[in-house]
Amino acid sequence: MPRPRSQRAGRWKRPSGTAFAAALLALVGLSAILYPGTAGWWSQFEQSQVIRGLSEVSADQPARTLERELERARAYNAQLTGGARIDAAARKPSAAAGASGPDGRYEELLHGDAAGAMGRLRIPVIGVDLPIYHGTDDETLLRGVGHLQGTSLPVGGPSQHSVLTAHRGLSSATLFTDLDRVRRGDQFTLEVFGEVLAYRVIETKVVNPEDTDALFPRQGEDLVTLVTCTPLGINTQRILVTGQRLLPTPQVDIERAGSLPDVPGFPWWAVGLVGGIASIAGYLAWAGFPQRAKRGGDPGSHAGSVQPDLGASTVER
Repeated sequence: MPRPRSQRAGRWKRPSGTAFAAALLALVGLSAILYPGTAGWWSQFEQSQVIRGLSEVSADQPARTLERELERARAYNAQLTGGARIDAAARKPSAAAGASGPDGRYEELLHGDAAGAMGRLRIPVIGVDLPIYHGTDDETLLRGVGHLQGTSLPVGGPSQHSVLTAHRGLSSATLFTDLDRVRRGDQFTLEVFGEVLAYRVIETKVVNPEDTDALFPRQGEDLVTLVTCTPLGINTQRILVTGQRLLPTPQVDIERAGSLPDVPGFPWWAVGLVGGIASIAGYLAWAGFPQRAKRGGDPGSHAGSVQPDLGASTVER
């Protein structure tokens, strides 16, 4: 006997296990595609806002105030001893033994804005435009470039050697990911409190995990070394890119100083992915609900009950 129409309409057709698994895999896949792109865009946007704020602060300050801050930084550098050392198996450089500077002053110098950035690093050949912060702790290196305390503050000068480091290969930010593409003869610039310092790369090398290297000042030279880890995802070696100061500063770098960073456009493609993720998530949520209970039923029957077999319990006489 056919079931009542109301009963047939009250039942849901559950998806098969294969369909459920496929939808779940699609959800994970779309999420994996979406995260790096959107996280990278957000990181670039935040970095551009920090640089914008730093440029505006420098533009609003009187030239005398900016020069006074630079002189304080140069005086600090003059009192530094030692430099940086890259120890075997170390992922980032550290201050060499005996390296020191005036106590209690480092964080107060070149404190450009509320974000704590001291300057701006540009490497045109790989499209890098990043803020420079004090220190090289993990939190700082997630935001941009870190200056290694114990090395010269990046304000230039004879017999000075600044060390700047950043991460490579993060899914959430580009940072120094392409530093291995920088070659001898390429240029990079620093913008610090209204001053532009241009450097030409004179040396690039990879330090093996069992080796050590020292980054000390060289008499009469004005140097900056950029440091990051390699290979991507393994990070057992370190890339060192050392630049020497260009004097006089190229006019093109002077004219470009203080220009606002390129603000990355919103990734509209992400909207489609979010929509796909939402649709799949909705499907999985719907598929996870239990089937709707029957309403009504055949006359004389009850859902979930078992009718006794009276004939089986009759005793023959």
